[in-house]
Amino acid sequence: MPFASDDSQSNRSGNPYLFDLPDCKLSRRELLAGAVAGAFATLPFAGCATSSGTRWQGPEALSFGAISPSREDTVRVPAGYRAQVLFAWGDPIGSPQGAPAFRPDASNSAADQLLQAGMHHDAIEYYPLPYGSTSSRRALLAINHEYTDDGLLHTDGMRTWTAEKVAKSQAAHGVSVIEVANTGDRWQVVRPSPYARRITAATPMTISGPAAGVPAMRTSYDPQGVLARGTFNNCAGGLTPWGTYLTCEENWNLYFAASDGQVPQPLRRYGVNAKSSLRWHEHDARFDLAKEPNEANRCGWVVEIDPYEPQARPVKRTALGRFKHEGAMLSVGPDRRLTFYMGDDEVFEYIYKFVTRDPWNPSDRSANRNLLDHGTLYVARFHGDGSGDWLALVHGMNGLTAENGFVDQADVLIRTREAADRAGATRMDRPEWGAVHPRTLEAYMTLTNNPLRGAPGRPGTDAANPRARNVFGHIVRWREERRDPASTRFQWDIFALGGDPQAEDPTQRGNVKGDMYGSPDGLWFDPSGYLWIQTDVSTTNLNRTDYKTMGNNQMLVADVVTRETKRFLTGPNGCEVTGCVMSPDGRSLFVNIQHPGEPAGDRSDPANPRAVSVWPDGPSGGRPRSATVVISKADGGRIGT
Repeated sequence: MPFASDDSQSNRSGNPYLFDLPDCKLSRRELLAGAVAGAFATLPFAGCATSSGTRWQGPEALSFGAISPSREDTVRVPAGYRAQVLFAWGDPIGSPQGAPAFRPDASNSAADQLLQAGMHHDAIEYYPLPYGSTSSRRALLAINHEYTDDGLLHTDGMRTWTAEKVAKSQAAHGVSVIEVANTGDRWQVVRPSPYARRITAATPMTISGPAAGVPAMRTSYDPQGVLARGTFNNCAGGLTPWGTYLTCEENWNLYFAASDGQVPQPLRRYGVNAKSSLRWHEHDARFDLAKEPNEANRCGWVVEIDPYEPQARPVKRTALGRFKHEGAMLSVGPDRRLTFYMGDDEVFEYIYKFVTRDPWNPSDRSANRNLLDHGTLYVARFHGDGSGDWLALVHGMNGLTAENGFVDQADVLIRTREAADRAGATRMDRPEWGAVHPRTLEAYMTLTNNPLRGAPGRPGTDAANPRARNVFGHIVRWREERRDPASTRFQWDIFALGGDPQAEDPTQRGNVKGDMYGSPDGLWFDPSGYLWIQTDVSTTNLNRTDYKTMGNNQMLVADVVTRETKRFLTGPNGCEVTGCVMSPDGRSLFVNIQHPGEPAGDRSDPANPRAVSVWPDGPSGGRPRSATVVISKADGGRIGT
C-alpha cells in the first residue's frame, strides 16, 4: 500500500528492543548469517512436520518453469499458462439495475460508479455457489477496492473539487461482490445476478461488539453509536468458516482533517493530521473532526460482509481491535474456536490475533452470526531466544487500567495501538498479510520493509527485525504452543529475508533460495501447502539501485519445507500484485493487479494517464485500470504442477 511509509506519526512507544531483553542470546551478525534457520532446526516446526512428526509435502511437485524478472507492461505467466482479465475498474458488477459501461475518458458519474467495479483491487475471496457446495464452475467473488487515484478517476483530476467528485471517489472505494461462472474455457461475470453488490464509503453498516454505543462512537448522524456509514481503504481481508467475508480498513486516517487544526492525541497515534490531501472533508462534514470529532473512531475496524445475503447489512466487529488492519487470517483450533491473525501496516507497529470465546457451529450458519463479538484480542511479543508471548489486550490486564488511562474494554479497543504500547509488544517492520499452513497450522506474516529501522532516533535492530535500513523486508513464522491457535505462547523463526544477491551491501542480500524478491506483501497458502508470495515494491523503490534487478512486482510460490521460491507471475508497469485465491479444484487462480501505471502524474494533473502503463486495455484504452485476472493451464491441469 503506497501510503504506509509515512512515518510522521509512527510508533514512538518506549517498548524495549529485543536485544535489550535478558534472554536474547543470538547476535545480529549470527541472525544475518543464517543462524536463524539453524537455531530452529531442532524445533518441531522446522521442516514443516505434521502432527505425527513426519515431513509433509504437497501432493504434486511445483513443475512449472519459473519466469524471469520483467519490465514489460503486461501480466506474464509460465509457459503452458494463460491469463485472462476478468473484472476491471469500471466494469458493471451485474446488478439487476444494470450499469453503464466504463468510459475511457473517466466521464462516468458517481451514480454509474455505484454499479461498477471500484478502483484498486486488493484482497479477494472465493465463495462457491450454491452455499455449502465445492463448485469450481460457479461462485461469488468478494473483492476489495482499496483507494482511488483521483487523477485517473475524474476527467480533470483534482484541478477542481466538487461534491460530485467526492461522491464518485467514495463510490469507487469499498468492496464488490460479483457472481462468476466458468463457461468451459473462460470465466465470465454473470450479468445480471441477484448477488451483485457494491459496498462503498457511504453504505450503512452496523457497529457491534464491546465498542458499540459508547460515547466515543456517537455522532450527529448516529447519536446511538451503532450505525456507521461506509468502509474505505480496504486492504487485505479474510473469511469465516460460515462463508462470510472480512474486509479490513487500513489507512483510514488519511481521509480525515480538522478545520480548526485540533487533532486529539489518540488520533495522532493513528496518524491523523489536521490536513488531508484527499479533500473529502470539503464536501462531507463527517470527515472534518471539528464538526464530527468522533467519526474517525468508527474507522479502522474489521468489517464482516455476507456475500450470500445481498440485503444483509455489513457489520463492523469492534472486538477485533482498531488499527490499520492488514488482513484477518483464519486458523481453527482443536476445540473449534477461531483465531484470526492480523498485522498493523505501518513501520514499527504490531502483530495481533483475536481468539473467539465460543466455538463455531458447523451445522447452523445462523448460530455464528455474532461469534466475532466475543473473544480476546492479543498482541505479540517476540523474545530473542525464539519464543514469544501473546499479551492479552483486556481491561485490567497488562497495565490496561483506569490508573493508566484506559476507562474500560471499549476504550482499550478504540485505542488499540496505545494499549499495545502499554502492554509491551514488539515493534515490527510493517506487518502485512498473514497465512496459515493448512496442515501444520504454522502462521506466516510478511514484514514488507522498514528503511527507518536503525536510523537516528528510531528503534534499532532486534531478533525479529534483524536488519537496519530494511528495504527488502522479510517473512516471520511461528508455531503456537501445543499447536493450539488459542495458546498464549509460541515459537518463531524468520522464514526468509528478502533481498538481491547482487546488492552492494551484504546485509541486504537476504537469504532467499531460488528466485529473488523484495518487499513481500500478500501471502496465501494453497490447499497443497505451498506458500504464494506477492510483492509490493513501491513505485519509488522500483527505480532505486537496491531493486535494479528485480523488475516489476511479482508473485512467487515457495515450498516451505525446502524454502525454495519460484517466480510464477510478473505484473505490468507501476502495479502491485495483491490478493489471490484458487477455485476448489485448483485449476483456476484469481489474482488482483492493483494500480497499474502508478504514478500517473500528481493527483491534480491527469494530462498523460498512460505515461507509465496502458494495461489492460492497450494503447487504444483511455487509462490504466486495476483488474482481477484468472490464470489457468492450457491443458486444464492444476495450477503449479
